[in-house]
Amino acid sequence: MTGTGDDEVDGKLQEWMKIDRNESTRAEMQKLAENGNVDQLRKLLLKRMEFGTAGLRSGMGTGFSQMNDVTIIQTSQGLSKYLLKTCPDVKKRGVVIGYDGRHNSHRFASLAARVLINDEIPVYLFSTLCPTPYVPYSVLHYKTECGIMVTASHNPKNDNGYKVYWGNGAQIISPIDKGIAESILQNLEIQDSSWDHATIRSSPLCKDPLNTILEAYNRDLCSLCYFKEKNQSSPVKFTYTGMHGVGYEYVKKACHSFGFVEPIPVKEQVEPDPEFPTVKYPNPEEGEGALLLAMKTADENNSNVILANDPDADRLAVAEKLTNGHWHIFSGNEIGALLGWWSWFSFVQRYPDYPVGELYMLASTVSSKILQTIGNKEGFQFEETLTGFKWMGNLATTLQKQGKKVLFAFEEAIGFMCGTNVLDKDGISAAMVLSELATYLYGNNTTLHNKLDEIYKTYGYHLSSNSYFICHEQDKIKKMFEEIRNYNNSGKYPEACGPYKIKYIRDLTVGYDNSKPDCKPVLPVSKSSQMITFTFENGCVATLRTSGTEPKIKYYTEVKPDPQKGLDRQGAQKELDDIVQCIIKYFYQPEKFGFTPRST
Repeated sequence: MTGTGDDEVDGKLQEWMKIDRNESTRAEMQKLAENGNVDQLRKLLLKRMEFGTAGLRSGMGTGFSQMNDVTIIQTSQGLSKYLLKTCPDVKKRGVVIGYDGRHNSHRFASLAARVLINDEIPVYLFSTLCPTPYVPYSVLHYKTECGIMVTASHNPKNDNGYKVYWGNGAQIISPIDKGIAESILQNLEIQDSSWDHATIRSSPLCKDPLNTILEAYNRDLCSLCYFKEKNQSSPVKFTYTGMHGVGYEYVKKACHSFGFVEPIPVKEQVEPDPEFPTVKYPNPEEGEGALLLAMKTADENNSNVILANDPDADRLAVAEKLTNGHWHIFSGNEIGALLGWWSWFSFVQRYPDYPVGELYMLASTVSSKILQTIGNKEGFQFEETLTGFKWMGNLATTLQKQGKKVLFAFEEAIGFMCGTNVLDKDGISAAMVLSELATYLYGNNTTLHNKLDEIYKTYGYHLSSNSYFICHEQDKIKKMFEEIRNYNNSGKYPEACGPYKIKYIRDLTVGYDNSKPDCKPVLPVSKSSQMITFTFENGCVATLRTSGTEPKIKYYTEVKPDPQKGLDRQGAQKELDDIVQCIIKYFYQPEKFGFTPRST
């Protein structure tokens, strides 16, 4: 094969062509080499995809920095050897593997299964596409040592991912991720037998969990259902979209568990399609643009409530038609407030004598503190974690071991965990619980939107404004955060943002929190991601952070107006909007760094 003249690249190029047996990615690599595209080859060959707590997530294509047969096999070899080393019962307990409807997901899942089976590890490999929450549920059901879900959730169509759960049913956290990452690097040599994924179904070590888990999941789902009789005659017509993903068939089965008739499907979007042809981004979190077809279907069918899952059905978006005919798309924080209140209300209705102090609700640190406020008044406990359900899932297992009961957990990115059957966000169970709440409210002549207002009037308004900028250059993102830490070359953090004075700063990248006597934060510190939280004198809290799975720099803001200080809801919203503009102007500096704002 023709060399490029770059010795480092040529060495890795030869290595790649020697190990890759996929004709498509081989041809892609060959073409780049023949065209002398050295810069691109350097990106693809000299830097490996990093395995972290989110597992892997990247574009699909050739090279060590992307998702392909080679990197999936190498990752699976590392994981398999780590399991053999750290989990003595893995050859007895096995591993669960699921996959979504994206390009190559089934193939990648089969390759992972082949590697594990080669190491005599039993595999429960789903025979068809499944929702992400089915994998952590299966880990607990079968008591396996590990679960793998091949999915890139709501990322663009060219991406894929490899998500890992541990034996406790929650996503992996440190030091497990580091152990797996090291094991991958120690096991890069691909065995010939690792390519033979076509025959895995005939192996006695390969079982299909689909029918067992379908029945068990939907049976356990009934523990979240409180008013099945009312659901059977629900006054609400629900419209459902799965965003071209896996959700529809599974939501229909869940409806039967709760007593609901099947929802009205958005026909163009309920069948799995890896091209996601009707949406720019298959992410219901993006709001109206992603829900236009759902609104059209709902309008045509006189339906008042829309339920939308993302393609792997672990997230839930909700919209409701207001009396003025407009659609209100609820934010993740608003859905969290509704589901949190309902989880509390319905549980104490059924178990009035349960010790309230033993009940817990959880939320990530960038999410609304509405659950904490409700808990302060009602008596249940609230805990916050770092961003991501890996933290909430693992905290839930810890609390369960202490005899506590976790009713609900959420994060503002439309992720909800109702109960603890699944120790991760679950868009299917959340859709059912939300449907029961809506049925209860409409049966009492009110609406989701009205109930949300009632919750805020009872416990206090929690106003939030969250969004993001896009940047594909890590150096620019790092520079932005470094400038905040050395504000105006002062060697210190900023004391104000525009006219708004800052009271406290917590920096979980470097481990600083001046609200604590020793200036050390309570939450874990991570040097690998950027995250700074500002508490302003006026009570507003703002967090700036990088995303672990997307090229986004996100901001989250919340203010709880104190009526005694004279600021009503409108006044507080106006002040919050102004603070956000100041954060963008003084901290993000998008023109200077070339950041792209979120498209509306």
